[in-house]
Amino acid sequence: MSDSGIARSVVLQRIRAALAAAPAPSVVVPRDYEREPRRGAGDVARFADTVADYPARVMAVEFAAIRATVASLVPPAAAVVVPHDLPQAWVDGVNAVADHPADPLPIERLDEAATVVTGCALGIAATGTIVLDGGEAQGRGALTLIPDHHICVIFADQIVDTVPQAFAALNPLQPLTFISGPSATSDIELQRVEGVHGPRTLDVLIAE
Repeated sequence: MSDSGIARSVVLQRIRAALAAAPAPSVVVPRDYEREPRRGAGDVARFADTVADYPARVMAVEFAAIRATVASLVPPAAAVVVPHDLPQAWVDGVNAVADHPADPLPIERLDEAATVVTGCALGIAATGTIVLDGGEAQGRGALTLIPDHHICVIFADQIVDTVPQAFAALNPLQPLTFISGPSATSDIELQRVEGVHGPRTLDVLIAE
């Protein structure tokens, strides 16, 4: 063993001996998280504000206006991918292509799509986060990672106030995806780059 290796071994032995003589006290982590909404239902206005801060585009729409709003956000004749169980009424008049679990669209087809339209499991007002769990109207994870534009429809009663409330409502055995604004990262020089890990544009429609 080299001199440096011997020195390292000596130092580590001394550290172990010191820790054995005076072990660190156990740390008790409080788990009394807030799980109940602050004021009945989740704070829809706060959710809209925090989502918009990322920035993402947020629109409050009537249920009957979902179709027209989606159509206004999609380029004419552009290909739009949707989960197979997305309500057809949301994409009437749009060039929508459904992704079926038994016959999933190839990655190349997803990459060519201008937009993906989905629902979600819930939204978190405190963080402006949308959560997908692969449930109804959400589809597989690739649908919301590859197209450059994601339109997500969330209903007001799907919004909770806090992260603990969200985890209390979610099934941890489901494939959970947490979306907080458009995909963005920064390099070592802190230059922001959008669209690296997912859509660079996120539109959130809050339906009453």
